[in-house]
Amino acid sequence: MEVKPPIDPVRWQPTAVRRLSAPDLDRWLTIVPLPGLAPEDVVVDGRGGVYTGVVGGDVIRVDAESGSHEVVGNTGGRPLGLAVARDGRLLICDSHRGLLEMNVTTGEFETLVDAFEGRPLTFCSNAVEASDGSVFFTESTDRFGYEHYKGAALEGRGSGSLFRLDMDGTVTRLVSGLHFANGVTLTADESAVVFAETTGARVSKFWLTGPEAGTVTPLADELPGYPDNISTGPDGRIWVAMVSDRNAIVERLATKAPILRKLLWRLPYGWLPDVKPVVWVIAFDPDDGHVLTQLHASHSAFGSTTGVVQEGNRVWLGGIGSSAIAYFDLP
Repeated sequence: MEVKPPIDPVRWQPTAVRRLSAPDLDRWLTIVPLPGLAPEDVVVDGRGGVYTGVVGGDVIRVDAESGSHEVVGNTGGRPLGLAVARDGRLLICDSHRGLLEMNVTTGEFETLVDAFEGRPLTFCSNAVEASDGSVFFTESTDRFGYEHYKGAALEGRGSGSLFRLDMDGTVTRLVSGLHFANGVTLTADESAVVFAETTGARVSKFWLTGPEAGTVTPLADELPGYPDNISTGPDGRIWVAMVSDRNAIVERLATKAPILRKLLWRLPYGWLPDVKPVVWVIAFDPDDGHVLTQLHASHSAFGSTTGVVQEGNRVWLGGIGSSAIAYFDLP
């Protein structure tokens, strides 16, 4: 019988659902098959390469023009969010190993952060490097690993955090109590760190400068779906990958007696409610959070969108619903 970690649910009131403007993009996806399942995130290196990581630990570089690919390393864990550092290193959040950096030429890894205050990181999720060399990263939950992420949704606890790694190695927790902290990026002027809370259905700003420095304000909340990894576009827009529509069953259970979710957790893990495959990305204005453009569709060979990055006129997508990444071109 499968052994799952115990859950300790709390009553929680999910946010309301806000209607967004209708999707305005209707683009044909180009699918790029990969030798690995669930490429969570996608990043570009500015030299024609697209990187992603898959189940089993492989880090894969895809040639943006030909679609050919090569395995450039293996984390030995589960690579999730990625970021390209200023010197070409690849920053990797690995659910099992923490925050890593990879030399993409040699395939060698170095651990940057694997614990905080004596506690191992359990679900390092995404990272971004600032111009001063500091790295902001998220931990989705300090209670469950990647293999049991549904436990965090059933618990209803805000057990995620946003961290900063300084050049001297100091790690500071900037925000705690987040509902499945996920994607993270910087505004174009680096005045704020933008981060997503998946089960919180919102994208927020942690201000780094100005009169609101050190505080959090919402950028886009009450979303009709669950935001995952995010990135900043060439024009400063905030791209958000939406992994799924909101799950009404799980959210109704969140308001009920915790014992109901404890009983549900006894079921085989695969029987528990899961995301529904969808191709969905939204670009938000970085200042007021209004929708600039949106793609919402379905595709037989791609879904459960968890990563998005724009390079030039092309938008690349990662997703946990297939063994492929995809892209479309903006009008």
